[in-house]
Amino acid sequence: MSLSLADIEWLLLHKGDAQYSGEPVTQREHALQSAWLAEQEGADDELVTAALLHDLGHLLNDQGETPTLRGIDDLHQFVALPFLRGVFPDRVLDAISLHVDAKRCLCATRPGYLEALSADSQRSLALQGGVFDAAQAAAFQARPHAAEALRLRLWDDLAKQPHLDTPSLAHYLAIARRCSLTP
Repeated sequence: MSLSLADIEWLLLHKGDAQYSGEPVTQREHALQSAWLAEQEGADDELVTAALLHDLGHLLNDQGETPTLRGIDDLHQFVALPFLRGVFPDRVLDAISLHVDAKRCLCATRPGYLEALSADSQRSLALQGGVFDAAQAAAFQARPHAAEALRLRLWDDLAKQPHLDTPSLAHYLAIARRCSLTP
């Protein structure tokens, strides 16, 4: 069953007030900040939409507050995909599904990246398979849409600022509507 844009709006409005695992923002604030950062960098509609929706799996598979403290990897990067397939193009879905592996790649390839991760991101990294080795990082970078996932991951990392003013959810849903595959 696919989610409509109205369903996505409902999830972000009604479940988005939940704390974003171990971070000083809500799920909705994190989504809006991620999309805003993408927009500020000049990303196209598909990447702005991927940034908005990259953690939708947390809202669809609620594991409670800070599941990493209980050793749970909620696999959120995959949970939303069946609900978004047929609604958005593969480029949006791939950026979402690859953003966790993008973190693993950045830890392997960008000096200081691992140390700069929040405590929760470091805990989830261990649960998600840890830092890529050189061969894994090279294989990841060769995948279609890996470059977009790496950009998304960097926005994701920065989208944890309490009380940051962003455009509204309606603004970003209008962008999502422009790249939606459904009317």
